[in-house]
Amino acid sequence: MVSLQKYPSVHHAYMLNASPQQGLFRNSPNRRGPGFLIRSEQAPEVSISSCQDRPGRRQFLAMGSTIAPLLLMSYQTPTSFAAESKKGFLPVTDKKDGYNFVYPFGWQEVVVEGQDKVFKDVIEPLESVSVNVIPTNKQDIRDFGSPQEVAETLIKKFLSSPSQKTKLIEASEHDIEGKAYYTFEFVAQAPNFTRHGLTAVCIGNGKFYTLTTGANERRWEKMKDRLHTVVDSFKIFNV
Repeated sequence: MVSLQKYPSVHHAYMLNASPQQGLFRNSPNRRGPGFLIRSEQAPEVSISSCQDRPGRRQFLAMGSTIAPLLLMSYQTPTSFAAESKKGFLPVTDKKDGYNFVYPFGWQEVVVEGQDKVFKDVIEPLESVSVNVIPTNKQDIRDFGSPQEVAETLIKKFLSSPSQKTKLIEASEHDIEGKAYYTFEFVAQAPNFTRHGLTAVCIGNGKFYTLTTGANERRWEKMKDRLHTVVDSFKIFNV
């Protein structure tokens, strides 16, 4: 097995993804309105309460999901829909780095240092999806080891903080258009929350791609189908 720990850049980049509540979150530059900061485990509680005080927010988002695709079509070019569009989801295509995926309608894009793209639910901060892209000289994800070996290393060293207890639930390999992908499911338990996560990893274009999504354990049963849709939609393409 080729240890991921031998690559400092990998470790630095992934530690920023240890928890969606760690680090600095800001509104994406392409969104209007004031930015917001999340700096600690406790900070999201302020944002949650302020959002929950607004009656009908959930209903508004649900209603909006039925018209969002029509609104998007009015100003986006056809290439914006390279990612497969699904009901209740919005597509993302990154032509520069060569990947696409979908995320649930209602999640907002935020900027996180060290992450290529991040979308999250402002009411449930643990519900998010992030994409990390770093250079590599490897040609295939299998060069790093088996799905179980890669998953264990990523979960323990890069997708959780040292204070969290982690458990790998399952890991598997699948092929898409001749490219090997590893996907795995895991939980990371902190003192005040437990996150249930799904991750897909792949190598292409001289880059190591990782997409991670998840939710609070208490909402896993409600969110798991949507989160599986997100992780299953992740694909890379040649650039």
